Parts: sequence; structure tokens; C-alpha cells
Amino acid sequence: MTLMKHPVMRVGIMLALFAIIATSLVTLTESNTHDKILDNEKQALLKAINTLVASNDYDNDIITDVISLPRAEQLGTHDVSTVYRARKANQPVAAIFTSIAPNGYNGKIKLLVGVYYDGSLAGVRVISHKETPGLGDKIDEKKADWIRQFEGLSLSRPAQSDWKVKKDGGQFDQFTGATITPRAVVKAVKNALHFFEENRDDLFKEVE
Repeated sequence: MTLMKHPVMRVGIMLALFAIIATSLVTLTESNTHDKILDNEKQALLKAINTLVASNDYDNDIITDVISLPRAEQLGTHDVSTVYRARKANQPVAAIFTSIAPNGYNGKIKLLVGVYYDGSLAGVRVISHKETPGLGDKIDEKKADWIRQFEGLSLSRPAQSDWKVKKDGGQFDQFTGATITPRAVVKAVKNALHFFEENRDDLFKEVE
């Protein structure tokens, strides 16, 4: 019995030591990489923002100059979302925020929308979607340049009656075999512009 007990104890001690060493290494690795991960995430977000609003158009720290939005029906958001504010010489330049088209062909289409203070679009990019490859996925800038046509447009350019796909009597192209996807995006962008127009002053208020 004694002879059997010692090997078991040795194995138990070795496993305990291994667990302690492994836990220590994981903790040390997380500690050393945490700041790097946060910096990488910040740079990725900044890159996405700068595809809409050029970095030389603002001089504030856009990543920290933010406000939180409660759920907003016009934006299709059901959770708290973040608005990034671009300023130059303390004057508002643009707001970048999330808008969701709830009625894509295969579900929700999440957009990042940038709107200049004068109400014109800095641009729109698709953050996530589940649209059909080869058809609806042309909303993704990596697949086609369709999404770039929104740059410079506003609620008065074109006329609001033209904020529809051509099949519905508007000015925006639909995709062959896929009208639902561009229709959903056009509507979501128009709604985002309405939201901005109605909340412009509040979006740029200083956070107390």
C-alpha cells in the first residue's frame, strides 16, 4: 500500500506544479499582450473611421470623443451604440455611427455611416452581413464599389423621392437577381440621414 501511495503522490504534486506554472504563464502572457491587443483594436477602428472621414479633416482624438446612443428605431439599433465625433479647431466636422438595415435578404446588414456636419454623407461601409455570395454581397466594398456611390449625397441630393433603387423608381442601381439587399441598404442610409438631421446638435454636445 505504501509503495503504491508514493507514485500517486508524486504524480499529484507534479500535476499541481504544472497547473501553477501553466496558470502563471497564461497570466504573464495576457499581461504582456493586453495593451498590444487594445492598441490593435484601436488602430483597426481608426482605420475603419478614416475610410469615411480622412484623418486630416479632423484634429481631435476621435476614438475618445464619443457619446453613447440608446436604441434608436431610425437606426435599427436595439442596444446602446457609439457615435464617434470628428472635430477640427473645436468645430464639429462629422459623426460616425452604426445603422442597421433589418431587412436584408438573409437578415440584418450592419453599416458604419459617416455624416458631415452639413448633412452630406462622408461615406458608408458594410460592417457585417449574411447576404448571398456573388449576388447581395456586392454591398461589401471588397466585392464591388457599389457602396461608394453614397459619398457626398444628402437628403436633398438626390431628392428624397429618389432615395430608392431604380426598380422602385429611384436612382440607385440594384443587382441582377438581388434587389432586396440594395433596397434595404438605401433605406437604412436614408433613415440614418434623417436621424442625423433631427439630432445633429445633440450628437455634438460636449459630454459633461
